[in-house]
Amino acid sequence: MALALRCLRRVPAVLLRSSFAVTRGLPQAPRGCPALLLEGCRQCVQQMLLSRQLATKKAKGKGQSQAKVNISAALVEDIINLEETSEDMQAVIEALKEDFSRNLSIRTSPGALDHITVVTKDGKFPLNQLGQISQKSPQLMIVNMTNFPESTAAAAKAIRESGMNLNPEVDGTVIRVPIPKVTREHRESLAKLAKQSTNKSKEALRRVRSKSITQVKKFKNKVSEDTIWLLEKQIQQMADEAAAEMDKLLAAKTKELLG
Repeated sequence: MALALRCLRRVPAVLLRSSFAVTRGLPQAPRGCPALLLEGCRQCVQQMLLSRQLATKKAKGKGQSQAKVNISAALVEDIINLEETSEDMQAVIEALKEDFSRNLSIRTSPGALDHITVVTKDGKFPLNQLGQISQKSPQLMIVNMTNFPESTAAAAKAIRESGMNLNPEVDGTVIRVPIPKVTREHRESLAKLAKQSTNKSKEALRRVRSKSITQVKKFKNKVSEDTIWLLEKQIQQMADEAAAEMDKLLAAKTKELLG
């Protein structure tokens, strides 16, 4: 026992004062250390830091900020893949950025119509796979549906229901799309759509968070309560940071749209 304590003394004092994140790179147990029976000094100190982190949380008074959790993904990879959770959350953010760029622009361009989804009897397709899109003038776009004439009506409907304030006119296999003037009403409509899109993205973000927390809770009978609590806090913290980034994107887009 005394030898095990001497092993722990080799860990610098600063490690014992730091957050859980510092468990990465802790020194290995020296040869002959009895703590190896408990999976090594690294695991001993890890558990000590987990307990200390939880105690710090319980000791904080109301209104005081809590230390940021930063768990090493490698230490909990048997429980959950935190890097994958982070990637899933980032994918939601990137999808929102793409939606803002593609669908919420003051000036409608041919590229804005490319990925409008057209529902046909054969399935769903992007508009640019069914028709040739071109800009006839600053006030008029043309969608030539010669290659898929049977989808002309469906394409016109998809354009009309795209939320881009467009009112297409069908002339045989040609769809004429007048470009509306940029009015204050149109700007406000786009800003409202941006808000709705952000809310949908936050719902997707919450699903990622809930899925990850559910995965962690599967191990509640296999690991300590401290570990479960810290992982849930880490996942919530990641979700909060992603939601804050979405709010910044929405604020910037709203400012752009409303002028």
